[in-house]
Amino acid sequence: MRRLIEDMRAEWRDVDERIAAFDDELAVRARADEAARRLVTIPGVGVLTATALVAAVGDARAFPRGRDLAAWLGLAPRQATTGGKPKLLGISKRGNRYLRMLLIHGARTALPSLARSDTPLGRWLKGLLERTHRNVATVALANKLARIAWAVLAHDRRYVALQTAAD
Repeated sequence: MRRLIEDMRAEWRDVDERIAAFDDELAVRARADEAARRLVTIPGVGVLTATALVAAVGDARAFPRGRDLAAWLGLAPRQATTGGKPKLLGISKRGNRYLRMLLIHGARTALPSLARSDTPLGRWLKGLLERTHRNVATVALANKLARIAWAVLAHDRRYVALQTAAD
């Protein structure tokens, strides 16, 4: 039994080493790609999310506005309109599940520090957390991060990601 467990631990270490090598390769690619470097400046967006967004989205100008990218990812609320009065429903969950998961996990990670900050985004989050459940606020932040990512990808290089957080 001891040999079996030692063999399993050695196999586990090998898998961990391979994962670390892939993480290093992604970090090198992210540093080499200008769009990924700009995306990493967004709070809650790391190397993995940035490279996945660049690979999946490509030219962000294909989306007319940030809400369209968020809807494509399944992070924007569905709308039901009757009599010219729109009603926002839950998020659609259509679109790229992997990118949506990465953005939601990034938002969950960034939520505590952003909610404590005295920035426009932090004040928005504080107000949202007072009104809604933490998970709803996490998805709303992921939606906002997707919109910020669109702005960073669609606009020229001088654009600073955190300036859009005030929107």
